[in-house]
Formats: sequence, structure tokens, C-alpha cells
Amino acid sequence: MPLSTSADRELLHLRDIDLRGYQRADGLVDIEAHLVDTKTYTFPNVDRGEVKPGEPLHGMWLRLTINLDLEIVEAEAASDFTPYVQCPQAAPNFSRLAGLKIGPGFNKAVNERVGGVVGCTHLREVLAQMATVAYQTTYSLRDKRARAQRAAAIEANGGKELPREPAKRPSLIGTCLAYDPAGEVVRKRWPEWAEPAKVEG
Repeated sequence: MPLSTSADRELLHLRDIDLRGYQRADGLVDIEAHLVDTKTYTFPNVDRGEVKPGEPLHGMWLRLTINLDLEIVEAEAASDFTPYVQCPQAAPNFSRLAGLKIGPGFNKAVNERVGGVVGCTHLREVLAQMATVAYQTTYSLRDKRARAQRAAAIEANGGKELPREPAKRPSLIGTCLAYDPAGEVVRKRWPEWAEPAKVEG
């Protein structure tokens, strides 16, 4: 369902962010982002003279190569279009993200490594979205690995079933409306973690 009809208006600014997740032949995963900002009018720029309609003000790339434990093995950034000549100097600093794990505290750790004057605001902002894409891209791969590890452990145990570890509450519960602990989705997917329905009063 589209948004409601807007008032009469004129388009001034476009930001396109393209995010992709790739499985590599070597078992690692690449998460790539491409950010492009354009305007619909010409405007002056100190270093470029002027920026014309449709000409990128920002045109930036970022790739995170991760393993299935969501650890960043390598990070690479590139800036094709920037408002200032100094901006591309920040791109190599994003290699400092190698070694970080995507998970709780990720945004704070990113700011410690490429925050402030050593980084780029636009590249930093897209990293939070890349982290979500990393989860989405690796979900089935991590599940497949876990099933294979369990099957191998059972085989090594003479084919006897192994005791299962106590289940942990899924981290998705409570993160959005759909995953309301008292909601229908949680009752269907994780009945053992469902909470009583809320009574409207």
C-alpha cells in the first residue's frame, strides 16, 4: 500500500543506498553498500566549482568481508564522488573495522575505530544497515552449518542422539511489533517463549 497522496511538491534531493549480500567461493561472505546523493538543481561547491543536477555529491562504496561468526575479516571503502578533496582520505581508515564482530556494541565499536575526524559520516551511517544485511545474508548459512555440526557430532557419538543444550530466548523477541512476546508471531514460532496476550483496558 503506497503512502497517502502528498501536497504539491518539488523533488530536491535523492539518496540511494544499494545493499547486497554475497556468498563467496572461499566460504566467506561479502556485504556491499553503495551510497549516492544527488540534487535536482545546480549548486556551487568550493572544491568542485559546481555540482550539476543528477551529478553525485556523494558516491561511496563499502565492503565488509565476514565469516559465519559475523566477524569482519576485511573492510574496504572507496569514494568516487565527495564534496571536498580531503574526503577520500578517510576511506583507507575503514580497514580498521577488521576484527570487529557484528552484534551488540557494534555501533559503539565502529565509532571507536572510525569515528570523528578519522572517518566519514556517510560511510559510518550505512554500517548499521550493513550489519542487518549481514544477519539476513548469513541466516540460512549459519543454520546449515549448525545442522551439519550436530549431524557430525551424532555420527562421532556412534549415531546416538546427543543431549540438546537448553534453548535460549531468541534475540528477535521484543525487537519490533511483529515480534511482540505477547503477539501471534511469537506464539506460532516460539510458543515456549510466548507471553500471555495483553488485555486492553
